[in-house]
Amino acid sequence: MESAELLGAWRELVHTARRTTAEGLVVGTSGNLSVRVGDTVLVTPSGLSYERLGDAEWCAVDLEGRRTAGSLSPTSELPMHLAVYRHTGARAVVHTHAVHATAVSTLVREVPAVHYITAELGGPVRVAPYATFGSDELAAHMLTALDGRNACLLQNHGTVAYGENLVQAYDRTAQLEWMCRVWLAASSVPGRTPSLIPDDELARVEEKFRGYGQRPAAQ
Repeated sequence: MESAELLGAWRELVHTARRTTAEGLVVGTSGNLSVRVGDTVLVTPSGLSYERLGDAEWCAVDLEGRRTAGSLSPTSELPMHLAVYRHTGARAVVHTHAVHATAVSTLVREVPAVHYITAELGGPVRVAPYATFGSDELAAHMLTALDGRNACLLQNHGTVAYGENLVQAYDRTAQLEWMCRVWLAASSVPGRTPSLIPDDELARVEEKFRGYGQRPAAQ
């Protein structure tokens, strides 16, 4: 490892990757994660179980995809990760094949606003058209779907979410999977159509989210 900062970031990446498996968002080696530290991108390696990852298995590339450290090949979805970093302020990206979200990606072009958590994702979540995994075409489709959003679905494939850190990127991934599960459950009731949150309410919720959570106490 080149620095304590990179080592800490790598260990957090491994921990989060294992969490995706433990919480059912990833099966086997079907997902991938990355975190950006300066101009270095630490990324999960291709085809390797997360349980096998340790300090010796780290994988680092620059923003052009050139390997800068480690001996393992980066994930085949590296073009998607790098595209996010080049076009947004993201510091972490999580990609999964979560079951309910993947199912929804085969049914709609946009996830309806069935819950106010839609506002946390930037609005109704778009579905990027299908393209071969690992391709520049898929990365381009993903960027279009992410315009004004921090998460999207990939048609017949899975999810992508990004954030200011791995915790935020992971939480957005989990919220998207939960929202897709809610929509599937509600839309499966014969003769009934789920109610949706209107745009003006989503705007109000988005504003409330800006002040949500704990804040440091005034001195």
